[in-house]
Amino acid sequence: MLEAKNLCKFYGSVLAVQNVAFTLDPGQVLGYLGPNGSGKSTTVKMLTGLLEPTYGEVTYDGQNIHKDLIAYRKILGYVPEEPNLYPHLTGEEYLDMVGTLRAMPQSRKSTTIASLLELFSLWRHRYVTLGSYSKGMRQKILLIAALMDNPDVLILDEPLSGLDVTSVLIVKSLIQALSAQGKSVFYCSHILEVVEKVCSHLIVLRKGQVLAHGPTSSVRQKIGKDSLEDVFLELVEDADVTQIVSDIVGVVACS
Repeated sequence: MLEAKNLCKFYGSVLAVQNVAFTLDPGQVLGYLGPNGSGKSTTVKMLTGLLEPTYGEVTYDGQNIHKDLIAYRKILGYVPEEPNLYPHLTGEEYLDMVGTLRAMPQSRKSTTIASLLELFSLWRHRYVTLGSYSKGMRQKILLIAALMDNPDVLILDEPLSGLDVTSVLIVKSLIQALSAQGKSVFYCSHILEVVEKVCSHLIVLRKGQVLAHGPTSSVRQKIGKDSLEDVFLELVEDADVTQIVSDIVGVVACS
């Protein structure tokens, strides 16, 4: 079980995350929602061990992850929001490097890479450098890198970014299939309709604070809204979306 215990993070005097607490159980898909600047990326970096909390801690099976980050990252698959890849490496070389760093046996590493490249429609591009890949192709490489060592916990930060329709459908179904196998999935996204379909539980964040937390259906019922989009607008956005759209159309029409 992955647990966030009253996480707080300051950047200087600015409080980015305040008392965020939750558990992520095996088989659970936890959606993490909030507008830009709400603290989502900071939370993700603390969960992956890239940042240490100012206060609070992240534990896995009761142990602080910073006591043995190497062991923790062995069970972790991570898709970052920004695809910071090495552009001079080919897709196959990058995945081989990831497998080596994860200490995968050579035979399993080679077989897994070949199979996943084929299944993600990248096999014929395996010798092409990542700098020549499209955004969607780079995203597929990140997904393969996260999955290839069969992690127990997946932390996905905007995993559908740049993907084509077929790949989106595959990844959505894949998340559900992995959770059915007992994998824990932390899913951070702006695409509300996808979150509503794949996430069993939900956290809504605003200005670093948790506004709602619980099973997705329960959060909707508690707020009294039919859709997750309505819940998000009720909890997070003060803006009148309809009025803003009308104003934009008016400006464009008069320009």
